[in-house]
Order: sequence, then structure tokens, then C-alpha cells
Amino acid sequence: MKTTLELRDDLLRRAKALALERGITLRQLFTEALEERVQRASSKDSPSWKRLSGGLRSLRAETAKVQARVDAEFEQVDEQD
Repeated sequence: MKTTLELRDDLLRRAKALALERGITLRQLFTEALEERVQRASSKDSPSWKRLSGGLRSLRAETAKVQARVDAEFEQVDEQD
């Protein structure tokens, strides 16, 4: 979709320079910047604990292995005791 934006001259010059420096078009720069801003805004809508929940899910299997070893060690009877 095409749209018209009014930007300060200095901001447009800096945006053009950044796009040129990164080797992308001005359209790509604006699109990336807007997508990033919208993503950050939408992630702020949910509480931080929800964003973090499940982050350690991959460690569940490892935790279970460690717990099984600990349990096995405590089940062994030491005859010297």
C-alpha cells in the first residue's frame, strides 16, 4: 500500500544515509523499523512473566535425568553406616 508521510528533513537525510550504509532501500528501512516498533509494542501488552514462561522448557528432560540420578544415589544403602 502506498502512503504519504511528512518527515523532518534531517530525519529523512539520516534515514537515507542509514539505508545506503546498510545497502537497502529506504522502503525496506522504514518497513523494518515499523515492524520492529509494532512487535515491541505488542510484546509489551503481555506481562513479562508470560513472555518468559516456557523459556526453560528444553531443560525439563535434563532436570528429570538429574533428579533420577539423585534419587538412585539416595536409594543405595551403604553397609558401613
